[in-house]
Amino acid sequence: MKRARVIHQGRVQHASEQGGRLLLQDGTLVGETDVTWLPPVAPPADRPRTILALGLNYADHAKELEFKAPEEPLVFLKGETALNGHRQRTRRPAGVNFMHYECELTIVVGRTARKVKRDDAYDFIAGYTVANDYAIRDYLENWYRPNLRVKNRDGATPLGPWLVDAKDIPNPMALDLRTTVNGKVTQCGNTRDMIFDVPFLIEYFSAFMTLQPGDLILTGTPDGVVDCKPGDVVVTEIEGLGALMNTIE
Repeated sequence: MKRARVIHQGRVQHASEQGGRLLLQDGTLVGETDVTWLPPVAPPADRPRTILALGLNYADHAKELEFKAPEEPLVFLKGETALNGHRQRTRRPAGVNFMHYECELTIVVGRTARKVKRDDAYDFIAGYTVANDYAIRDYLENWYRPNLRVKNRDGATPLGPWLVDAKDIPNPMALDLRTTVNGKVTQCGNTRDMIFDVPFLIEYFSAFMTLQPGDLILTGTPDGVVDCKPGDVVVTEIEGLGALMNTIE
């Protein structure tokens, strides 16, 4: 099932996809442009959400950036205010020279996970969604010490449009990824090319920290990133998960 969170007539509602439209929890059937889209995963009521993000998790992207592929996951944390919704806007700060998208498969944790073995990893996943983890290259110190301003900025990580149940994605390690800017294809890849795959990441993180329901793991992007200008419409799409639209302002 494809699930979403939206605002309709001033009320936050859960929704599901039905024939290309949105079936709201109150039974109303509306179009995609009739609502304001929120990130598809509700904030945990009792704690901050942990958002883990991978850098250089595709060998071709590391090569594109003229950097050696990591031998251990390169990970950074994000705050929840960085999240944004489908069809929303992300600000490009004045004066920057290079701001690029990153189309990323995102894992949504479904069960408390501690010391999970690789073979059991999928049992702890609720579903998957699409992230566009914008980065400002100007602020980068180096790939092992990314400045917070590179990625952890308010509204700079659109997420969605859907949360797709894990059972509906039998093999998350064989999904095509694609990004378009103003309708032109600028990035293509497949999740099979990850250096550290989904089961590895669940095992790796849960070995030293507890993952909780609703936590997110952004798994990195393939090569093909380009600079995005104000007014550009960026669509990051992953097979089976949907197309996430965002506009630069």
